[in-house]
Amino acid sequence: MKKSILLSLLFVASSTAFAGSPNDWRITQPAWTEQHEALFGQFVTRIATAIEKRQCGTVTNCLQSSANMYYGTDPAGLNYTSDCADWPYYLRAYFAWKNGLPFSFESALTARPLPTGQAVTDIRYSPQGNLITKRMDLLTKKFLLVKTNFPNAVEVLNETLVDTVSTASYRMSGLDEGDNFSDLYPVKISRDAIHPGTVVYDPNGHAAIIYKITDEGRLFYMDAHPDNSLTTGMYTPKFERSNPNQGAGFKNFRPLTLVDAKMDSSGFYYGGRIVGTPNSQLPLFGTEQFFGTNPDQGGQWSKGTFIVNNTTVGYYDYVRLKLTLGAQHLDPIEDLKNLASDICSGLKDRVAAVDAARTSGVQLKPHPDTLPMNIYGSDGEWESFATPSRDARLKVSFVDLLNSAKNSMAKYRAKDPSLKYTGTNLAQDLLQAYAQVATSCQFSYYTSSGKSVLMNLEAARQRLFNMSFDPYHCVESRWGARLPQELADCADDDNKKQWYAAEQWLRNQTDRRYDVQMNYSLDQLTGPLPGVGVATPPDVDIVSYLKSQM
Repeated sequence: MKKSILLSLLFVASSTAFAGSPNDWRITQPAWTEQHEALFGQFVTRIATAIEKRQCGTVTNCLQSSANMYYGTDPAGLNYTSDCADWPYYLRAYFAWKNGLPFSFESALTARPLPTGQAVTDIRYSPQGNLITKRMDLLTKKFLLVKTNFPNAVEVLNETLVDTVSTASYRMSGLDEGDNFSDLYPVKISRDAIHPGTVVYDPNGHAAIIYKITDEGRLFYMDAHPDNSLTTGMYTPKFERSNPNQGAGFKNFRPLTLVDAKMDSSGFYYGGRIVGTPNSQLPLFGTEQFFGTNPDQGGQWSKGTFIVNNTTVGYYDYVRLKLTLGAQHLDPIEDLKNLASDICSGLKDRVAAVDAARTSGVQLKPHPDTLPMNIYGSDGEWESFATPSRDARLKVSFVDLLNSAKNSMAKYRAKDPSLKYTGTNLAQDLLQAYAQVATSCQFSYYTSSGKSVLMNLEAARQRLFNMSFDPYHCVESRWGARLPQELADCADDDNKKQWYAAEQWLRNQTDRRYDVQMNYSLDQLTGPLPGVGVATPPDVDIVSYLKSQM
């Protein structure tokens, strides 16, 4: 080829590369810094605050609003879609793209081998967690020194990331290191380590991202759902602890650095590789959430204890106390109000979820012959419109509300110094506090004919285990209606009514079991089965309990 022709081609390539595309992911800052982490936290908080104020409620309308500090800068074609697992990664990737930062993520996982040699069928719920076998680095490549190939950010966010990430991506301790380092690492329980942008993982298959910590040590998170909705909530025991290999608890994204890269004359970096900061160089790294402040000498993680001010406390109290500013104490009245208010938020979010099913018309379809293989982790219409996991978290929250009242009464009688209470009748004051929140927490749902039915938190507690999670049931059954006048608009046929009755065992269950088969037919679902359903629901009657303590 003649030199003049070659130079012409290089000029065209160079001009094209320089013009660029709005989809280009250009790395202009080769390393994540503390300043970037602080800005990421602000980015998360702005979006979550808008959700909390109910100014937006979906991935689409939140990112396409002023709640998104990068609002108006997106190219056409971005889908704005996410579920709970994708959401923290989506936010992290989106932020990295907008700020010219490197991004890398786990692209292939395998379950950690079981001692029995038994195969793991779903790595989202692997008993011993997962191992990373491959990572994907988003790198800029350059050919002939002028032709540049940038990663396509829209394709990454629309397809690559959401198709790759699942809750399996969180299911590891973060203690393994090497080339296949984990995206997230476990953190100390402190206000420095847990901050807006910290991820919290529930081993039952849910992930959320922290956006607010109050002076009293209460943590608030936002999360996404399969229907693309976004909600907020307060961290409570509905986020369980588990085997450290499963990685439950608080994690931060590992800071990334682009190394061995070169800078183009336009100011972006190309080539190189992306490395994660090792645990030994992370000042916020910590494992007490797994093993306790006083680990069990026999190596059993669950027997480790948590000590604050020379007093042994439970894990969730430990988190609260360690994150409290000023004097470390527990206020039983405020705690109960906050727990009840969090349940109220969950109920209001459930209104939108159930109404999405109603407006979709799924309840008008015949009921399938069997349940999904697992009601808590499915796909299709069930994944989009059923609420078994959401309902289970509500039930756990009501159980925790009662347990919190019981624990407060026990500490009060034991004159526990960690309890802050100056009244004379704690049971009565707790009941008044509950009644105040329960009656002020009002919401309504639309019946099958479009009528509005007003409810409050106490009404929801009384019918909690009657609320159907099944999207093929009428909306009245979804809200546990029992009175004939409230059920008048329900068009469920006899088959659906039989399914409703048979699923009572499942509604009684608060544990989300992903390791058991559930694809039973109506004839097979005749009572509690191994790992599927319980005969009697747990006690959530906080009103009767507190009255009995006066």
